[in-house]
Amino acid sequence: MLERIHLAVLREVEKQGSLTAAADVLCVTQSALSHSMKKLEQQLGTNVWLREGRSLRLTQAGQYLLGVAHRVLPQLELAEERLRQFAQGECGSLRIGMECHPCYQWLLKIVSPYLAAWPGVDVDVKQKFQFGGIGALFGYEIDLLVTPDPLFKPGLRFEPVFDYEQVLVVARGHALAKAAYVKPKDLEREVLITYPVATDRLDVYNQFLLPAGITPKRHKPIETTDIMLQMVASGRGVAALPRWLVEESAGRFDIVPVRLGPRGIAKQIHLGMRESDAAIDYLRAFVEIARNSRQL
Repeated sequence: MLERIHLAVLREVEKQGSLTAAADVLCVTQSALSHSMKKLEQQLGTNVWLREGRSLRLTQAGQYLLGVAHRVLPQLELAEERLRQFAQGECGSLRIGMECHPCYQWLLKIVSPYLAAWPGVDVDVKQKFQFGGIGALFGYEIDLLVTPDPLFKPGLRFEPVFDYEQVLVVARGHALAKAAYVKPKDLEREVLITYPVATDRLDVYNQFLLPAGITPKRHKPIETTDIMLQMVASGRGVAALPRWLVEESAGRFDIVPVRLGPRGIAKQIHLGMRESDAAIDYLRAFVEIARNSRQL
């Protein structure tokens, strides 16, 4: 009945766009691939896809199986990789997904001592999961997720590793630079520079501006931290970033941090993992090194 190759075919046809291209990737002939899928349809008693001219359209059954393929194949591939590593005497690999733009510099400080302590473990950082890493954890595409906004779901565990304060970043000559703190209304006439993230995922909006019914003069998304800080230093706008990042960057940019509100905005960075992986020794070691790092 249903075999791994059938799931692989569905995934590759979706990815490559045609049976011919999928057959090339899977190193089988197109006729063999078509025959295999036709036999599956006969066994299942339903079509997986329908031909519309030269293209294929998945049926409801096909859409369901495609979802199964996206869930199951990454787990099988990970299992095979783990077994290969065991057979060759390797410890394993640690795939880290980033859901925190400014945390990359912090992560580098953790990775360096970790690699020294665990020479048999390879580390890979996947930034494509920024602001969408929960699905990557469930899909076995990453092993750890670095995030300031954990979503506590069954099957996942999130552990806090350090505290930080979110602050407003302004140029040293800005009118707000010497303020004890800023009020939401102070940003009505400001260009607010942020990472390209939905506003409901930005603390400066959901914990500061929106509760006060305030919006900035303009919202300007920028992907790169250094460009963002250069824009702020040149008086092109203000930004909200972790205090530790601003203080570390102050030597390169003429900027200062200002508290957001009289009490500030307190945040934590969490490391998320699957519950089933929580006892893996080299994963636990990374969490401990992160937790024992200095408070940022």
